[in-house]
This record gives sequence, C-alpha cells and structure tokens, in this order.
Amino acid sequence: MTTAVGYDGPFYLGVDGGGSKCRVIIVTEDNQVIGEGLSGPANPLRGMKIATDSILAATQQALTCAGMAFKDMSKLIVGAGLAGVNMPEYYRIFSEWQHPFQQLHLTSDLHVACIGAHQGGDGAVIIAGTGSCGLADVKGQLIEVGGHGFPYGDNGSGAWIGLQMVHHVLLAKDLLGPQTLLTDLLCSELKLSQTLALVDFFMHATPTTYAKYAPLVFTAAEQGDLLAQQIVQQAAAHISAIAQRLLSINPPRLSLIGGLAHKLQPYLASEVQQKVTPALAAPEFGAVWFAKQRQQKAQRIS
Repeated sequence: MTTAVGYDGPFYLGVDGGGSKCRVIIVTEDNQVIGEGLSGPANPLRGMKIATDSILAATQQALTCAGMAFKDMSKLIVGAGLAGVNMPEYYRIFSEWQHPFQQLHLTSDLHVACIGAHQGGDGAVIIAGTGSCGLADVKGQLIEVGGHGFPYGDNGSGAWIGLQMVHHVLLAKDLLGPQTLLTDLLCSELKLSQTLALVDFFMHATPTTYAKYAPLVFTAAEQGDLLAQQIVQQAAAHISAIAQRLLSINPPRLSLIGGLAHKLQPYLASEVQQKVTPALAAPEFGAVWFAKQRQQKAQRIS
C-alpha cells in the first residue's frame, strides 16, 4: 500500500457501512489504495450519531494509514453505501448531515455491494450479514428484495439466526421446547446459566449483538443438533428465495457476500449454489466507483 506523499489528489473515500461494521478505503484517481479503516455500525436506524461517529472513526484510521491529517477530510470525495438509507426518511436525514468532506455521494450498502461485485456491470448480489437483502440490476431493470430491518425483516440474517437461537434456548430451559446443544453453547459463551440472566443480557440487544452469536448455531448444526439444523435450513431457504427472485430477470452474475455468506452457501438450494460466483471487488470499492461516477456526472452538467 502506498501513501499520499507526493500526490496532490483527488482523493476518493469509499464507505461500506453495515449493521455491524463500517469499512472504508482511500484511493487515488488511478485506484491505488493508500489508506484503510474499520469501525463500528454505520446504519442510521441504530442512531445517527452512532453511524456518523463510525464513519469518522474509520476515516481517521484510513487518513493515518495514508500519512494524512484529520484536516485532510476536507479533501475527500466520498461515496457512501449505508445500510438503512434505502428508507427515504433516513436518506433525507443523512443527506442533511453537516459532514467534513469535500463531497458526499450517498446510496445504500446494497447498491455499492452490487457495483463492486460486478465492477459496475449487470448482475445481482445478496448480502447475508447482520441483515439480509438482495439487488439485481440488468439492462436498467432493478429489483430490490428485503432490507426492511430487524426484527420484522432481515430473515435469514445473522440477527435473525441469533434471535431464533435465544428464543429456542429459553423454551428449552423452561422445558417447553426440545433440548438443544445451543443451550450449552450459548451459556458457555456468555458465562451465564440462569434463565433470567440470559433474558437480562438480551433485553436491549441490538441486531449486531444477536448476529455476534449466530455462528454458534452453525457450530451446533455441524455437530448434528436437529434444532440448529432447522434454524440454518430456514435461514438458507429465505436466502434462496431472495436469489430466485433476483434470478427472475436473468442477471449474468450472482454474488453472495456478508459475514455469513460462506456459512450459508452450502445450505442454499442447489440451483442457487450453481449460480453463485465470487464478487470481483468489495463493496467499499463499489462505493468509490459510485463516487467517481457521480462526480463525473456533476462535472458534465456544470
């Protein structure tokens, strides 16, 4: 990785802001990465201050990595793909943010994920992380599925899987549901054993918290726990249904990304697995591409 020493700009910041983490890169005009940063959740549904603080913290890391100063934020042309801004209200709120950047071009995390996965070409992408959603873009025809938020949406996501685990563990501890390895795994992970202690721990849990413990369900499923296998299969069925909806317009490529993508892929419907191809670039690179496209369009208009 090079640094900004001897380079006058322009500088582009690509932001991939999800429900659990915010990842950013700083690149030069010729796409050389000179800085990277990582911080917490950047979904405005969890609070505008949390989201903006995460973006600024990750950006500061990237600036330091690039050999730049905090004041150099004003030099950055930003493409930001954020979870939650598919909702008009949150898009408006974020658009009114008094940010420190030279320019801020805003879109959804799903949009930049699709741009990155197919390097600006036609295709489809499914995010299976803290939340779940999918997008297909083929010859100008756009399909978006999911992205409605937790707990009423995001089926098949890390947050959903974690919530199902807690629900069934509490039933098992009350002897109202089948006994499951999930109980031992969760209690061991949290170092808690009492039912009310578990309730207290998750009483005000965020989607990020539920998603953090979702891998325990895959561990139990791999060890033959029937209830865990049922949860994983239900999650995979929902992700497969998203894929089938996106494939209805025949995208040339389909990529599955997000923290749970590699764990869920083996459980997907066989016809979906056969269609999945690796993403060509990460979402933060898609965000840079989006910023450059918007910047070029603005220059043509002016």
